[in-house]
Amino acid sequence: MIFDCDGVLVDSEGISGEVLARALTAAGLPTSPAEALHGYKGLLMAEVIERAQARLGAALPGEFADAFERDRTVEFHHRLQPVPGADEAVRSLRAAGVKACVASQGKLEKTDLTLTLTGLRELFAENELFSAYMVAHGKPHPDLFLHAAAAMRASPDRCVVVEDTAIGVRAARSAGMRAFGYIADSDEETLRQAGAEVLRSLAALPEQIGLPPAIRDHPYHGARRRAV
Repeated sequence: MIFDCDGVLVDSEGISGEVLARALTAAGLPTSPAEALHGYKGLLMAEVIERAQARLGAALPGEFADAFERDRTVEFHHRLQPVPGADEAVRSLRAAGVKACVASQGKLEKTDLTLTLTGLRELFAENELFSAYMVAHGKPHPDLFLHAAAAMRASPDRCVVVEDTAIGVRAARSAGMRAFGYIADSDEETLRQAGAEVLRSLAALPEQIGLPPAIRDHPYHGARRRAV
């Protein structure tokens, strides 16, 4: 099981959208949080800057990315929460013997921070965290998910990805993997069109992949597992 991080395990997308909207507006490109979420969600920072500069018709300040990430980190420390059901879903998968990892478009440092702030970091070993910065091309290319599968010693056709963006779903499908689209902050039809099966809550994930009730109802509460 390969989890995206932002918007799937940690409820960070709304916070990121607000901070990005403020930063873009201050740079001369008036942007609402909803517009920031819709227009830039799931992109690498370099892609965010490229798209914003095209819309602005000018270069963003050289310190834009650093300032945005610094302000976002402050907000994360004050407001970030886990996505409801994330902890229970991962523990149930572990109990069933399903390997689990995280593959995020963001940097490893950010994934480590957000999982730590939300109490989810203990669920994943160091070698179960993957970033698009580890591969040649981020999502929607399949590179990240194929890298994660290889590192976890799992064939792509035996992998399931949980994503909340069409970009991520397309990456999973391009990698030959089954994809669930978590729709809390996302458009259901867009995720469907990208090739996702709809997931309305993480609590429903064990059932939707076919885990037996005995395992779904008794999540694993032991120590952190290591990848094998």
